[in-house]
Amino acid sequence: MSENAQPVFSIEKLYVKDLSVEVPGAPQIFLEREAPQVNVQLRTEGQNVDDGVYEVTLTVTVSAKIGEDRSLFLVEVAQAGIFQIRNVPEADLEPVMMIGCPNILFPYAREAVSDAVTRAGFQPVLLSPVNFEALYQSQRQKVAQQATGEVPIQ
Repeated sequence: MSENAQPVFSIEKLYVKDLSVEVPGAPQIFLEREAPQVNVQLRTEGQNVDDGVYEVTLTVTVSAKIGEDRSLFLVEVAQAGIFQIRNVPEADLEPVMMIGCPNILFPYAREAVSDAVTRAGFQPVLLSPVNFEALYQSQRQKVAQQATGEVPIQ
C-alpha cells in the first residue's frame, strides 16, 4: 500500500461559528426562585469546503423555562471545525464527520455554553457527555424507517 493511500485525519481549525444569548425576561426573571426546566438540543452538519477538507458544525441549543411560557434564557452555540479527511472510503466518510468530529467539537461547545450562560447572569449549565455514535445510529434508523414507510413501535 502506498503512502498516499493511508487514511489522513487532522484538525485544521476549531472555532465558534455563531453564538447567541437571549434573556427575554430580564431584569424581572432574575427575581425568580423556581427551578427552571432546561432543554438541550444538538444538531451536526458537515460540508465539503475543498478537496479532502471538510467543515463540521455542532450546534448546541440550550433553553431554560419556568413553567410553559416564561423563558429564562436561550443560548445557541455553533462550534465548528475544519478537518482534513483524505483517503477514507466513501462509506466511512459520513460516520467520521457525524461521530468523530462532533466528539472533538463537543468539549469546546460545552465550555462555550457554560461560559455564555454564566455571563448572562445564571448558574452555569454543565452539559453531560454525549454518545454521538448512538445519536448517529438512531438518526440513520429513523431515515431508513421513513424511506420504507415503517412506523416505529413506542
